[in-house]
Parts: sequence; structure tokens; C-alpha cells
Amino acid sequence: MKQVALAAQKREKVGKEVSKKLRKQGKIPAIIYGPGIDPLPIAVNFNEFERAYNRYKGETVLYLLEVANGETQKYQCILKEFQRDPVTDRFIHLDFYAVSAENVLEIEVPIEFVGRPVGLTKGGILEVFLHELTVECLPTAIPDKIVVDISHLDLGDSLHVRDIKVPEGVKIKDRPEETVCTVVAEEEEKVEGAEETTTTE
Repeated sequence: MKQVALAAQKREKVGKEVSKKLRKQGKIPAIIYGPGIDPLPIAVNFNEFERAYNRYKGETVLYLLEVANGETQKYQCILKEFQRDPVTDRFIHLDFYAVSAENVLEIEVPIEFVGRPVGLTKGGILEVFLHELTVECLPTAIPDKIVVDISHLDLGDSLHVRDIKVPEGVKIKDRPEETVCTVVAEEEEKVEGAEETTTTE
């Protein structure tokens, strides 16, 4: 998986006014939490984080946070949640979850579909129901993404969770029978759309 080193500083004070001041200074208020550690308020450089986030968007990233607090403390983290400004779309808060190299964790990993389903050449439409999978593994074994070849799907074919292969040491937690995607006839799609419209009227 991708690893990104990110410098951070401990926040001595918290609150809305402090957060506003940090954002004006080009920083993002954030917090580190996880098993065995007290929640740690920090701040990271906006430009550095956004550059890393955009570069690896759609992939799973392990952030190596180096927190300046008298002496430097290091944390291996995944980005658990984030908040954006509803007007500017800029990051305004980040939640980092600290992980241990020895402990198994559950994490959502994006699916990347490759290939053009053969059913599309026959007028079919690809419907995707899952864009990511929940997996269980050690932090060092987290895949960047799960690549799935769908070129073999014909009209009426579906891909299920049980059909997806993952690297050794990685276990999928989603239900095996759950549908990931399917190829349906365009006429079928129109009929379903008409039924939904009739139902809501």
C-alpha cells in the first residue's frame, strides 16, 4: 500500500476560534485516536495533505505522521473521516486512526474495474452496486485498491463478492452472495425506471 510521511504539530488548545486561526495559517485541524492512545489534537499543513490526498485519490494510504511535541512522536495512521467546507470544498478537519503493525484491522478498500464487459457491445448497461470492499488484514498488507476484470460479463451476468480474488493475508468481510455489479439490457433498465416513476407518483 502507499505510504505518505506527513509532518504535524500538537495543538495545545482546541476550539472553534483556534481552528479558524489555524486554517488562516494554511493548516488543517486534525486528531489522532486509536486503541491504547489518548486522542491527540494535531494540525497538518493544508497544501502537503491535499497534494498527497489528490495524488493517491481512490487508493488506500497509510499516513506516517511525525508529530512535533518537544520530541517527535511517530504514528502509523489511516484517514478515517474528513470534513470539507460546504462552500469552498476545502478540508477543514481530519480524523486519523492510529494502527499497530501487529494488529489486524478492518478497512474499506476501493474497487477498480478494468475491461469493457462484452455485454455492453450488445446494448447492455453496467450497473455497479459496490465501489469498495471491507477487508480484514494487517496494516502492512492493506491493498491500495482491488482490481477486478469485468470484461467477461455478458448480458444478464453478475459479479458477486465471492468471485473476487484478493492477495494472501487479506480477508473480505462483505457477504459472499452480495452483488458487486451486473450487466442488464437497456430495455430492462427503462422498464425499471418507468416502474419507479409510477410508484412515486
